[in-house]
Amino acid sequence: MFDSAFVRAAGLAAGVAVTAAMGLTASAVAAAEYDWKFQTSETAGEPQYKLKQQWADSVNVMSGGRIKIEILPTGAVVPHNQTLDAVAAGILQGHMTDPSYFSGKDPAFSMLGNLVGAWGDPLEFLEYMKHGGGEALYNELVNPYGVHLIGAAATGLESFPSKRPIRSVADLKGLKVRAPEGMVYDIFTKAGAAPVNLPGSEVYTGLEKGVIDAADYTVFATNHAQGMHKFARYPSYPGFHSLPMASVELNKRIWDGLPPDLKAILKTSVDTLAYTMVFELKKNDIKALEEARKDPNIEIVDLPAEERKKFRNIAKEEWKNWAKRNAMTQKIYDSVTVFLTERDLM
Repeated sequence: MFDSAFVRAAGLAAGVAVTAAMGLTASAVAAAEYDWKFQTSETAGEPQYKLKQQWADSVNVMSGGRIKIEILPTGAVVPHNQTLDAVAAGILQGHMTDPSYFSGKDPAFSMLGNLVGAWGDPLEFLEYMKHGGGEALYNELVNPYGVHLIGAAATGLESFPSKRPIRSVADLKGLKVRAPEGMVYDIFTKAGAAPVNLPGSEVYTGLEKGVIDAADYTVFATNHAQGMHKFARYPSYPGFHSLPMASVELNKRIWDGLPPDLKAILKTSVDTLAYTMVFELKKNDIKALEEARKDPNIEIVDLPAEERKKFRNIAKEEWKNWAKRNAMTQKIYDSVTVFLTERDLM
């Protein structure tokens, strides 16, 4: 016969084991409580895409496994310019994209998404969004669509891969430039170019087949890594035109239902992503520039300061035109111009 004390001890141990197992099961259930899909505007393999995957991993760790995010490349679920509707409908739970793609819904998306010529450095833009009222204005714009901006990031000043050298604004005349719909498209038109609306995934083949002569696309390092400079041998660097927002947005019903600690984790993680993206992409650009300069077939063109000023003046006139489109575009124009003026940037 077994000793009664031994039986009691064994029973206690078994109870502890069962309780522990139940705790593990409960943890597993909790870990699956928030399981989201976010579509990006990049193809898989691009540096920005990898940084966004790292962001998703960090959110999982910071939340103790309570939030799991799957990052999907452009076009994985819906076309690049339909993610806003997909997030609102719950087809996707979130997206990480350039808001300019939605300027057909409201021109204000284009003004906040990529105010062409406004920013000389990504940190100027991030300061405006995070401390100059930009994020609050964006949520005023996007919340009625059923989406919430967690935070804004930025890629940095985009390069301008071109098949012919752009040494002046006059050189843009007749140039077939890939540009998304909205303000970027309109400003290139005013500068004399012939914009073509293509998704980012078609830029390489567009250059290769002659559909376009140049591209408003992304940063120098990504263009170089994708082989754009084989066809567009005269990249302009530093960029003179475009610094798009990389917005990180979540379905508003989901956001509103989150506990405060998870909201804080998401906001903090996006702030970290924003600055990581700026400095990692800058590091990549420096390395790619060194490689490109060794290639005798590539000529890196730095648009002269007086020509940059001409382009910015064309852009500024277009800002005023867009400001008149509705109450929100006027709010954005007023907010940005006050911010730039206070910092002697305008």
